[in-house]
Amino acid sequence: MKLVKLLSYSLLGYLLITTVSGCTDPGRVMDENKSVANHNWSYGNKIKFDVQINDPAVAYNLYFNLRVTANYKYANIFVLLYQSGPGLKKTTPTRFELKLASPTGEWLGKGSGSMYSYQIPFNTNYRFPAKGVYHFEIEQNMRDNPLRSINDVGLRVEKVE
Repeated sequence: MKLVKLLSYSLLGYLLITTVSGCTDPGRVMDENKSVANHNWSYGNKIKFDVQINDPAVAYNLYFNLRVTANYKYANIFVLLYQSGPGLKKTTPTRFELKLASPTGEWLGKGSGSMYSYQIPFNTNYRFPAKGVYHFEIEQNMRDNPLRSINDVGLRVEKVE
């Protein structure tokens, strides 16, 4: 009897958490971060994401997610973005500069301890050409190899409201 009661409370708790967390971000299609091994991001280490697009008629906003430590020694980071999927021609990567600190050296991200998080838009009101799975690869494009003090790299895709 105790086991049944425990299982019902566990199920109820799971459903409550799932319901509450599912309602907090209705426009989100995907928001995923991947850890960088040993906080050292090498050139050949492309961070890969797949995004399922079910409605190409809707506009989307796309963001880079990034977490660095206070030991990161630059005010910016250059990345290369590779994108492929249905209806897209094979293209060369697009290079982006992401500003991480002001000219005075103040971090622009949200800080927690010695960690700074960024969510930087790189394509707004974007329409995918067709329904299907799109592949994104993000590669660091700085002079340092490996690039130190990078904790996580991510991608967010959300529907425009």
